[in-house]
Amino acid sequence: MAQPRAIVLKAAGINCDQESKSACEKVGFQADVIHVNRLVENKKLVHDYQFLIVPGGFSFGDDLGSGKVLANELQTKLVPEFREFIKAGKLMLGICNGFQILTKAGLLPEPMSASPFQATLTNNDSGKFEARWIRLKVSSLKSEFLKVEEVIELPIAHGEGKFLPSDAQSMKRWEQGGQLVLKYVDPEGREAAYPWNPNGSTSSVAGICDPTGRVLGLMPHPERFQDATNHPQWTRRGADVRPDGLKFFQNAFEYVKRNL
Repeated sequence: MAQPRAIVLKAAGINCDQESKSACEKVGFQADVIHVNRLVENKKLVHDYQFLIVPGGFSFGDDLGSGKVLANELQTKLVPEFREFIKAGKLMLGICNGFQILTKAGLLPEPMSASPFQATLTNNDSGKFEARWIRLKVSSLKSEFLKVEEVIELPIAHGEGKFLPSDAQSMKRWEQGGQLVLKYVDPEGREAAYPWNPNGSTSSVAGICDPTGRVLGLMPHPERFQDATNHPQWTRRGADVRPDGLKFFQNAFEYVKRNL
């Protein structure tokens, strides 16, 4: 096939589009930043790509809650096209605000569900914006973006990152189905309370995928750790620093090359 293509969604307040584009290009994608209005005008445009990213930021100022305005835009105008995109075996990634958007648009944790509300991302238990580096355990390999069960490090920057399911039964189903793919852990790799779980997320969930494993949403920022020098301790650790965030994009590229 031709060079794999990635589309990075842009909207007012999104501010991590260029980092996401850079990470895609670093692993081999041809990447384009496209404003959501262009997709609304030409809904079929999304099918020219194999990988779609809804990046982080503060879309529309989070004025009605984190990601809510853009989620409504997608829900009323683009969700059918996005579902076709997923059915075609393509990949979708929501990062931080993007995770909030995909969840509130009903595209996570179950994109084909008729229910518009399956879960949400709500205010941190700490009552404040949390911006620091945290540890995550890859607790399931269900997602195409994750290939090794390990503990990784990524930065966070959010005020509304607490994953809250609509009901306990759904949460149990997602757990049993391996969809709870990323969890906050302490330095020993164990699930723990604040500050290791920075927002009070249910079951320490930091990231969740859909039943196919091709749609992933996570609160931490993999696009902000695509080079060893992004890590705050890179001068001390030297060669021991691995750009954990870049792995998400490398795995996406390998999937597209292998399957599409």
